Amino acid sequence: GVGSKRFRWVLSEELPRLAEELNRIESIRSYLQNAVQLEALVGDLEDAALFVMAGHTHTGNMFSSKLSISSISDDNGRKHDNLIQAIKAMNDIEQVLVTIVKFHPQWQCLLRSVDVRVDKILAVLRPQIFADHRALLASLGWPPKLLQSENGSKQISSLPNPLLLMQEDKRRNYSRSFIVLCALQHLQDKREERQLKMKRETQNLRLWAIDELVSPIASRMEYHFGKWTEQPEYIFALAYKVTRGFITGVDDVLQPLIDKAGLLSCSAKEAWVYAIVQMLSGFLAKKVFSSLAERYNIKHLKPDVLSSWLHLIDHIIAFDKKMQSLVNQDTCFLAESGNFEGPSRGMSVLSIFCDRHDWLKIWAKLEFKNAWAKLNSELKDEKTWVVSSKCNNGIDADQEQLLSTIEDHKAPPIAELFLKIIWEMIKRCETMPSILSRAKYIRSAAGRFIWYFFKIMLLRFKSTELSPRNSDDVAIVRACGLINAAKYISIKLQEWNDAVEFLEMKIAEKDSSKKTQDDTVDSDCFFYEEIRSLFEMETNWLVEIIAVILRQFEILSWEYVQNKGNFEEDQDYTNLGVASEALDLVVSNDFVETLDALKGWLSIVKINLNRKDFLDLWRNIAEGLDHYISSSILTSEIRFSNIGINQFDADMKALIFIFQPFCARPHAFFPYINEILKLLKLKKEEANQIQVLLSIDESGPKCLHLHGISHLSVNQVNKVLRYRNWAT
Repeated sequence: GVGSKRFRWVLSEELPRLAEELNRIESIRSYLQNAVQLEALVGDLEDAALFVMAGHTHTGNMFSSKLSISSISDDNGRKHDNLIQAIKAMNDIEQVLVTIVKFHPQWQCLLRSVDVRVDKILAVLRPQIFADHRALLASLGWPPKLLQSENGSKQISSLPNPLLLMQEDKRRNYSRSFIVLCALQHLQDKREERQLKMKRETQNLRLWAIDELVSPIASRMEYHFGKWTEQPEYIFALAYKVTRGFITGVDDVLQPLIDKAGLLSCSAKEAWVYAIVQMLSGFLAKKVFSSLAERYNIKHLKPDVLSSWLHLIDHIIAFDKKMQSLVNQDTCFLAESGNFEGPSRGMSVLSIFCDRHDWLKIWAKLEFKNAWAKLNSELKDEKTWVVSSKCNNGIDADQEQLLSTIEDHKAPPIAELFLKIIWEMIKRCETMPSILSRAKYIRSAAGRFIWYFFKIMLLRFKSTELSPRNSDDVAIVRACGLINAAKYISIKLQEWNDAVEFLEMKIAEKDSSKKTQDDTVDSDCFFYEEIRSLFEMETNWLVEIIAVILRQFEILSWEYVQNKGNFEEDQDYTNLGVASEALDLVVSNDFVETLDALKGWLSIVKINLNRKDFLDLWRNIAEGLDHYISSSILTSEIRFSNIGINQFDADMKALIFIFQPFCARPHAFFPYINEILKLLKLKKEEANQIQVLLSIDESGPKCLHLHGISHLSVNQVNKVLRYRNWAT
């Protein structure tokens, strides 16, 4: 029955065991089926390979001139068919192996045994395929002679292109051989992807068939290169001439063959340019840069190395751009100036430095020295530190601050020159294929240069004699110029941070396990530390200017603040003929000089400081003056008379009026002074009422808010009201 013990035993033990046994049998069946299929495919491959080698044994070199044309054509056709059959068998084998890796990764022994047999066949076929292809190229007259004009090395005459001169039979034979090489490379790429268990992230620019074209012509080019190691311009001229001379034929003849071979993502032009670049890079690394690096370690030779190295880099950069234009000459929508994105990034002679970090460091040091020499000649000229007269001083306060030019930020010319040099250093490595290598170069060259300039700015500010006792305007003007420079440089660095190239470099640095000093979101910026340092310098220097102006105000207004007689005594104005209602227009004599000095300082700063920092400066000065005067009034225990209140009101209106050009309601930035005046102008009954209410702890603050007092504390309000002289 359903509830019996045997039934439960069958469900719990017997059925799972039977299912497991069935799975084992199915696995064995699948294994045997795949093994039989692979054995058949490998057998077909071995038969095809045997036919290929047997045909070669009988005919020898099929492209020998002793054989008849018809014999060559027939033998080539049979051999081509056998090679295609062999490659097809290997592709079929690879498809089965990919399926096994995906669904049965435990069958490692089967995978290894098949790979070993295929590798043995490839070890025999591959050299023979390459040898036949090279013999075919030689029969076509490749490589052509590099004919020199009568001017020797200065000009290279036009080069004949055997690819365009092939006869029909040779064209057919070459096409077959080219397609076989492409198919063999495609097979090899698939096998490597399976064995390494990783898919290629970037397109492979290298084609074996193109390399076979470049290899023989490279040996002839290197013969000439060896004579021009001290004249690199001839090296690059020859390399460009050869590349340009054959690129049309390569594209017209070989691109259709690549498409026919099924390599739809490959470009004949890119592969041709890439092969030439790699050949040239290898020669420069072996014969030129290695020698320059050795000479760099010799102290007295360093100046010569600097000029030679940078001269060579100039030619490399120009050459890379020319090669890029050759690749993009028929695709105008991609040929934007300076655009080296995508696969074309690999076509750069600067790839030399990606594997030689010691040379990369030398290059960065030399670029730094060269940049420093350019800037150092301008640092001593005081005109480069002076704010330009073209700066926009009349910016409307209601305008949105979208400022980017040096005139808008009132930065001195030295800041623009510094950024120009930095940008030139950065642009020199833009064709380097490795993102991480570019980041290292920029850190070592441009980054180091940035920090050195920061030190100069710090030293220059320290030498600025900003002092409360120093009434010279030159010091403030000089300090404003440095603040403007720091502001402008930080904005430009932030603009660069937002570019894709710098985001990629920052990501590459993080991926290489580079430790960051800050975990905030802004630390994702490439120039985060530099921008933070600039912000600190800008803030500290602004605070120093504010402190100097406030201290100078305190010194000049000391007698005014300490003179209680200005506010306590009833003064006789009858001899002046001034009505009592006009007394609020009179400013204390000992306060006029202070106000005039403050107005002069603010005018100078407004002319020379950028708008954003000036906005922060005058607001902080207003806040400081509000705090200073209110504290002085509260601590001096002045007993204000009615006329004294009018006098104090007139003085404060004059003070606040100085800030009128900077905003519509400047009195809003003097809350303590406004509230003190409001308390002093209260009638005696209102003042007594407030004092009574303040004696009640719970209702005191609420009472102050009802009378518009929100900044002064209860004790401060009591102190003001207590010393109000109601007798006058």
